[in-house]
Amino acid sequence: MSTGSAPMRHDGDSIYAQLRSEILGGAIPPATPLREVTLGERFGVSRTPVREALRRLQHDRLLDRGARGLQVHQATPQEVIQVYDVRILLEQEAAGQAALSRGITDIMQLEGLVERDRALSDPDDQTRASTNLEFHAAVWAAAHNPVLQDLLQRLSTHLIRTPHSTLSVGKRWDEALAEHAKLVAAITAGDETGARNTAREHMETARMIRLDLLRKSASY
Repeated sequence: MSTGSAPMRHDGDSIYAQLRSEILGGAIPPATPLREVTLGERFGVSRTPVREALRRLQHDRLLDRGARGLQVHQATPQEVIQVYDVRILLEQEAAGQAALSRGITDIMQLEGLVERDRALSDPDDQTRASTNLEFHAAVWAAAHNPVLQDLLQRLSTHLIRTPHSTLSVGKRWDEALAEHAKLVAAITAGDETGARNTAREHMETARMIRLDLLRKSASY
């Protein structure tokens, strides 16, 4: 009897999930073309489930139709700044609601993430971006507001597809971790005003750094 595991059978859902994870994680960079034939060969399926997955990714605004067919969306500078402007408003609202609605499990989760990130030794840019998003997602969850959580999850995908995170600029990683700890302290204390102010200042700093990166890239 064979003890080897059966090969995974891919369908539209699994292909969509895999490609979405790779796009958001940076494994598939912006402007990369995604072709049905190539993907069909990769996943060992016909073009039908691949087409279904690509259609869903396009609906999520993760793909655009360009001259070479469908390709990974590349955010424009204007779009990036617009996302930051909206996210500042939503992040401070989520932090304020988290301070009022958090439970002991939420607090333990947030404190654990801060401790985990502080223990990282010079993480690469992709790790900084992914762990940062995980922390913010925990704040959103602590607000116990499904509508607000859904909006922030959708909005955050736009920022993941920027060339690199703001957390790799200068000492920003250490500063951001200190701000995360301050935010957790305010949420734990039920300090709604403090949580809102900390979240707003945290995101405004990220916006300022991103603007500077965009200016520098435009000058090349």
